[in-house]
Amino acid sequence: MTRRTALQTAASAALATKASLGKTAGTAGRIKQSVARWCYSKISLDDLAKAGADFGLSGIDLISHDEWPTVRKYGLVPAMTPGAGTIPNGWNRKENHDALIKEMGDNIERAAAAKVPNVITFSGNRKGMADDIGKENCILGLSKVKKMAEDSGVTICLELLNSKVDHHDYMCDHTAWGVDVMKGVGSPRVKLLYDIYHMQIMEGDIIRTVRDNIQYIGHLHTGGVPGRHELDDTQELQWRTIAKAIADLKFEGFFAHEFIPTKDPLTSLKNAVELCTV
Repeated sequence: MTRRTALQTAASAALATKASLGKTAGTAGRIKQSVARWCYSKISLDDLAKAGADFGLSGIDLISHDEWPTVRKYGLVPAMTPGAGTIPNGWNRKENHDALIKEMGDNIERAAAAKVPNVITFSGNRKGMADDIGKENCILGLSKVKKMAEDSGVTICLELLNSKVDHHDYMCDHTAWGVDVMKGVGSPRVKLLYDIYHMQIMEGDIIRTVRDNIQYIGHLHTGGVPGRHELDDTQELQWRTIAKAIADLKFEGFFAHEFIPTKDPLTSLKNAVELCTV
């Protein structure tokens, strides 16, 4: 499974009982921690959810509707699920809008029915388009779906990605550009997915940027820089300091681990959760 595959399926499911496993689900400090499913594709979802709940996770990111019951079984929330579009094809082109609006409507309806809080979406690649034009088009398109999000209590999260290493030509690759889109849309239910790994590559200054723009951020992702691996001393960010700064802002969204483990996967996840439990 790749991340792109994980994002292509839509969403729906039922509530279930909370697991009592050592350290109950959702007890990892002052921020709600989650984990991206695609990084642990070699582990069954049952095993990942059970272990995650035991570690104190609150949710699992980027799972399809048929996987929601498994996650719920262990007291976890499907924290981020497909919304509309793909990384290269998103809201920056008007010709995409009709299809994206329909896809977003279907997925928001499913998410709301199952009390899933967030759906992910993308700007799309530039493909020669000027950033200002793409920004206007994203504002136009997202403004057409904001009411359905507001009425449903589901937050649409536009992801910030790096265009330097992983997603060449992606348009929403700087916080300032994404914030301009958020201001243009003007909805409490349309926010940014601030991926710390990606934004460290593009611009750095993580804590100041998050503090200055927290009202526009609905979800966060982690990942060691460079390499997108474990949150350890092989990379350049001080994750405990970052987690504390986010907790001090009383951030109510999810803080999701999206790194590719190079060691024992569940040990790496447990270490990351403990590191960011503040």
